[in-house]
Amino acid sequence: MSFSFKSFSTALAGLLLAGSVAAQTYPSKPVTLMVPYPAGGLSDVIARTVNNTLSKNMGQPVIVENLGGASGSIAAQKVLNSPSDGQIIFQGSPNELILAPLAISAVKFKSEDFRLVQMIATAQIAFLARKDLPVSNVDEFLEYARKEAKEGRPITYASVGPGSFYHLLGEHLSKVTNIPMTHVPYKGAAPANQDLLGGQVDIFLAPFGKSYEELNKQGKLKVLAMLNHDRLESVKDYPAISESKSLKNFTFNIWTGYFVKKDTPEPIVQVIHKAITDSLNDPAVRGGLEANSQLVAKPLSLQAVGKAYSDGTAQFRAIAKSINLQPQ
Repeated sequence: MSFSFKSFSTALAGLLLAGSVAAQTYPSKPVTLMVPYPAGGLSDVIARTVNNTLSKNMGQPVIVENLGGASGSIAAQKVLNSPSDGQIIFQGSPNELILAPLAISAVKFKSEDFRLVQMIATAQIAFLARKDLPVSNVDEFLEYARKEAKEGRPITYASVGPGSFYHLLGEHLSKVTNIPMTHVPYKGAAPANQDLLGGQVDIFLAPFGKSYEELNKQGKLKVLAMLNHDRLESVKDYPAISESKSLKNFTFNIWTGYFVKKDTPEPIVQVIHKAITDSLNDPAVRGGLEANSQLVAKPLSLQAVGKAYSDGTAQFRAIAKSINLQPQ
């Protein structure tokens, strides 16, 4: 087979032209914002805070679709099974894209199959307890949990699925305190919250949102602490975990970002990146995210976003390794 540089150049020019044309026509129809958890949780709130402004900036409706299950990997796989045309944007985090493939043997995709287009916000993590748990702070909780474990009644902790960040936090809590605890997985935060409010599960280490503040005021659950190093202004009424005697260094948070398939044409990625960046600079979007105790991300260039995703992947894989996370 002979090689023609002229033919190669022509083909390459055709591909570049096709990408340029795609960007000029994209989006030509409504875009789906895929949320990997059921409606009612914080992930859903974030999506519905952003999607209307994102719709204006993209010139097409951005429709939120909720699909829970398998620590968010079912929704992630649906995105991967779709064309690489930017018509589905995935609202994801290390939960679904980094940890789920490490924890669930049925998950075959890798974090590298997705491309992070822009960071959205960082969630603060709350140490939540059922309303009738006989403790008022983290140190009292550990004393109670240790006593219950010795009597054969280990406390239960909720998560949004095996291998999720909240599963890892519970396992890590059990490991660093040497207190046996029982994991109870759910399809998302909404059903986990229902059982926490119903007293069916003892604690939930969860991303903090405004709804928890209201439930705490109503006495329907307890916020024992925030997993922050310091008391932040938005949650100043709650102790930082560093104020406890036993878990001073148990500080964690998790970020949310918007992703596409890795082979999405660059011109389309650039259109999405600009639309999301413009949305993050909108006062209504920022205010809505901050009202739910989200730390709004500083918009990054595509190059910087790529590095942040790579660094985050390495960090979360290290956490999983530290507790010897095994696929289920």
